Amino acid sequence: MADPARARKLADRIKVVVAETLERRIKDPRLGFITITDARVTGDLQHATVFYTVYGSDDDRADTAAALNSAKGVLRSEVGRRTGIRLTPTLEFIADALPETSAHFDDVLVQTAARDAQVAALADGKTYAGEADPYRKPVEDDEGDAADGSERPVG
Repeated sequence: MADPARARKLADRIKVVVAETLERRIKDPRLGFITITDARVTGDLQHATVFYTVYGSDDDRADTAAALNSAKGVLRSEVGRRTGIRLTPTLEFIADALPETSAHFDDVLVQTAARDAQVAALADGKTYAGEADPYRKPVEDDEGDAADGSERPVG
């Protein structure tokens, strides 16, 4: 197993190489507006997973996935040439769920803000059922000692 720092550096290099190669060398018309978001390499440096996002519809995503799979050999040979390692890792492309996840979080935040506004509207003009400060405090006599005879803690 390789050093985790080396695997991380190789993953970063693969991410850059794949992004540059897609931009400059791959001229597939099915390739949409793609962004390489992350790359991960296994501990033995034999397999690399490249995560990507595509701006557009589901058809654009499907076309881009097909274009990436057809260009996998060119991308792998470019990775091997530009990284200079003995064994070039196999490449696997996975569509990143980041945009869908962030959209879901945005929806949840909007719902939470609406519920907070409802609670604030219900609480407007209301008072506490008891005292504002519900915690018991020791009763003090005139000398500053507690009523039960024990000394009050300082600080």
